[in-house]
Amino acid sequence: MNPTQLAFIGLGIMGAPMAGHLLAAGNPLVINSRTKSKAESLLARGAKWADTPAAAAREADVVFLCVTDTPDVRDVLLGKHGVIESARPGMIVIDHSTISPAATREFAAALAGKGAMLLDAPISGGDIGAKNATLSIMTGGDRPAYDRALPLLQKLGKTITYCGPTGSGQLTKLANQILVTITNLAVSEAMTFAKKSGLDPAATIQAVAGGAAGSWQLNNLGPKMMSGDFAPGFTINLQLKDLRLVLESAKELNLSLRAVQLVNELFTQAKSKGWGREGTQALYKTIG
Repeated sequence: MNPTQLAFIGLGIMGAPMAGHLLAAGNPLVINSRTKSKAESLLARGAKWADTPAAAAREADVVFLCVTDTPDVRDVLLGKHGVIESARPGMIVIDHSTISPAATREFAAALAGKGAMLLDAPISGGDIGAKNATLSIMTGGDRPAYDRALPLLQKLGKTITYCGPTGSGQLTKLANQILVTITNLAVSEAMTFAKKSGLDPAATIQAVAGGAAGSWQLNNLGPKMMSGDFAPGFTINLQLKDLRLVLESAKELNLSLRAVQLVNELFTQAKSKGWGREGTQALYKTIG
């Protein structure tokens, strides 16, 4: 059996290491990104470059993409020289971006017109998870397409879940972002309280991390807050994009999410202070 032909579009903080894992698994890989310099290490390892998404997808059985926002996905999939120009029956397109669930359904319908199948498969775990292939991947779409894609997804993550029909992956990711952002705020406030009280921050984290207060956010972002390390694994700008999607979806459901509204205001404040490109742990600087 011939190896599965793959394409990967979008080589940012998350996409580049993810593409690297697929390449390491031995399948032929064609890559495309807005900035070709981001592809250099992958090209040196044997990946092939394509100038457009359509060219990247031309021979691909499975096309992965990981870009920033809904308009970017629309452009990659449906724009001039987009993937849809190369779409054909049996092709699977896997979108790891976090975007609008409603737009995801639109994109899936457009690709279905060419016989291709879209899986919305947003990811969680940050740059650490991308580098270590330990991502959580929340997947919506056609179940047989998911079953076909699962061995490839297992090269990228440890927790891979089929969430339901098209759009379900995006909705699950938005629930994830509610938990992530509000927990981040809780860690920021707890660390501020500990520091103002004269506690040893490291001892405080050690004392509470093993109990009911423990979380990924506390273990990974708490020490960074205390050391003043605000380098991005996931930026405030991107977090605000996700919160916008949460609030838009909540409005469609006639649902008031008060804690989300508060954390959105605080992240907006952080961005206004010039911290938008910093990591989400910089939320800490808005407290106290």
